[in-house]
Amino acid sequence: MAYYENTNYQNIFTQIQPTGPATMGVPLPARDAKRSFMPQIVHLFGRFGNAQVGPIYLGSLGLASLICGVLAFWIIGFNMLASVNWDPVQFVRQLFWLALEPPAPQYGLSLPPLNHGGWWLMAGFFLTLSLGLWWVRMYIRARALGMGTHIAWAFLAALWLYLVLGFIRPILMGCWCEAVPFGIFPHLDWTAAFSLRYGNLFYNPFHALSIVFLYGSALLFAMHGATILAVTRYGGEREIEQIVDRGTASERAALFWRWTMGWNATMESIHRWAWWFAVLCPLTGGIGILLTGTVVDNWYLWAVKHGVAPAYPLVFPPIVDPATLIQGVK
Repeated sequence: MAYYENTNYQNIFTQIQPTGPATMGVPLPARDAKRSFMPQIVHLFGRFGNAQVGPIYLGSLGLASLICGVLAFWIIGFNMLASVNWDPVQFVRQLFWLALEPPAPQYGLSLPPLNHGGWWLMAGFFLTLSLGLWWVRMYIRARALGMGTHIAWAFLAALWLYLVLGFIRPILMGCWCEAVPFGIFPHLDWTAAFSLRYGNLFYNPFHALSIVFLYGSALLFAMHGATILAVTRYGGEREIEQIVDRGTASERAALFWRWTMGWNATMESIHRWAWWFAVLCPLTGGIGILLTGTVVDNWYLWAVKHGVAPAYPLVFPPIVDPATLIQGVK
C-alpha cells in the first residue's frame, strides 16, 4: 500500500511538496551581513519549486549591483519614452520596436553627446557594472556557503558573449556603432543585418559549434531531468547520495542511458556534460562574433575557399567591362 501511495506522485504534472518549519539556512561567516525577511511557506510556489520564500541576503555587492542595474534600466526606458514624445500609450504600444541606439559611425570610440549615443554608453556602463558586481557576488556567496564556484564560471561564459557584442568587438573595430542596440526587435534586426553584412553567419564554424552546444545542452538537460523524474520513486532526486552510494535509482537510470543513449552516464558525469555543453554555447558564439569583421569579412566566401560551401553556379555570362574592349577610333 505504501508503494502505491508513493507512485501516485510519479507523473509529469504532480510532485511531492514537503512542508514543515522554515529554516534560515546554514550559518554565514561572522563578517557577512545578516539575512533579512523571515521565511514563509507559500503552497502555490511549492507547485512550481521551493515553497519556502526567504530569508533574503542582499549585502553590499548585491545592493550595488541592483542600483547599477536599475540606473541602466531607467536610462534605457526613459530614452524610449522620450522617443515617443513621452506618450505612455505609444510607449506601451511600440515597446517591442523602441530602441536606444549606439553612437553613429562618425563618433568612432569617442564620447558622443548624450542624445547622439551618449545615453547608450552610459546605460551600457551601468549595466556592465551591475553584471560584473553580480558575478563577484555569486562567487563570494558560493565560497561563503561552502559551495563550488561552478555557477559563477557558467555565468561568466554568458558575460563573455555580452562583452564581445557590446565592448570587445566594437573596440577592435574602432567604433561603438558596431555594438548592439538596446531594444527587443531592434536587437533582432541588428542580428539579421549583422549576418547579411558579413556573408551569412551560418557559415561561421564557431556559430555552428554554438548552435550544436545550444541544442545539445537543451537535449541533455531535458533527458537528464526526465530520467531523474522517472526514478524519483526510488529516491533518484537525492542525487548526491546516489553519487557516493549507488542504489536502485542510479542503477536503473544508468541502464536506461546505456541502452538508449549509447554511453554510460553517472549521477555526477551527466551534470558535467550538461555544464560543459551549456557553457561552450556562449563561449564559441563569442569567438565567432569576435572573428567577424576583424578577421573574416565574408563568411560565405570563406566557406567556399575552404571547401565548406559550394560556389554559386554561373547562370548568366560574365559582364564585360566596355572600357576593356578594343574599338576603332574614328
